[in-house]
Amino acid sequence: MDISAYQSQLMKNAQELLGIDSPSGFTQAAAAFLTGFAARLGYETTETNKGNVIVHIPGRESGKKVALCAHVDTLGLMVRSITADGQLKITRVGGPILPTLDGEYCAIYTRDGRRYTGTVLSLSPAVHVYDDASTRARDEDNMAVRIDEVVKSKEDVEALGIRPGDYVCFDPKTLVTESGFLKSRFIDDKGSAACLLTLMQVLSDKGLKPMYDTKFIFSVHEEVGHGGATIPRDLDELLIVDMGCVGLDLTCTEYQVSICAKDSGGPYDYGMTTRLVNLAQQGGVDYAVDIYPHYSSDATVAWRSGADVRAALIGPGVHASHGMERTHWEGMKNTMALCLLYLDVK
Repeated sequence: MDISAYQSQLMKNAQELLGIDSPSGFTQAAAAFLTGFAARLGYETTETNKGNVIVHIPGRESGKKVALCAHVDTLGLMVRSITADGQLKITRVGGPILPTLDGEYCAIYTRDGRRYTGTVLSLSPAVHVYDDASTRARDEDNMAVRIDEVVKSKEDVEALGIRPGDYVCFDPKTLVTESGFLKSRFIDDKGSAACLLTLMQVLSDKGLKPMYDTKFIFSVHEEVGHGGATIPRDLDELLIVDMGCVGLDLTCTEYQVSICAKDSGGPYDYGMTTRLVNLAQQGGVDYAVDIYPHYSSDATVAWRSGADVRAALIGPGVHASHGMERTHWEGMKNTMALCLLYLDVK
């Protein structure tokens, strides 16, 4: 099936989703967006106690129960403490590469609904002032948020309603280039989530159904390691659609769909993975099979929490994961094409 006509819509879906701040534990706005998106297409949704959004796609046949899963929670920061001079010390939510955040704009969300802006900076931010401006470590002990408010003390900051435990969300800096690249933080995994949203549009527009009743699951705690613990337990197969890794001795590029045979949690289901490889070959989908040494997915967590489900992992190749990420329309298109083949839509 040719889905090239959906390139603009895919990028629009990605930009809208990437524009919603949603670090792990702070995903309510993203969940509302997903629910509204599915409702406009006529699909029923449910939301779990922990916030996963599940879209129910009717199939042509009963029997097997399958799901595609992408996560919409992202990396982020949280206020750890307030300094005497009115800066915010931070703690990581998930695993952002802190040196890449030096100089990034951010937003601070208070528990009572207020929003402030700021900048993440080294505590030695000026070369004209500090001898170690270029050499000081960029870590939690040596970085802070400068708030864009007139604050000169801890008390001034507290008067704004800012407290430890408030979320700090840094700018994704999303950009779509004329050459087809999607550049942004959090393509892991909002790029793949956008692929699933676009697949829903394809099915709705063309009146297509997968072979079996299918759940599109958008999990919200993957980056902190327990998103897969709330995957439904009645599934026969689970296809994780997350980012593919690019670099080192990996063969995947940003223009391909990556099929992961094994990550740090061990091998994925042999039968499912082999079937995906065969489907890609038969369907003319540009793909690579790789091993991810520093990676774990919602499937691994589901297995470790007792889920008896076969699972596999695919996703578009993403460069510079957990930093300033980039992928390409071709990689996202190949990911969607493989998902359509897996679902056997008609």
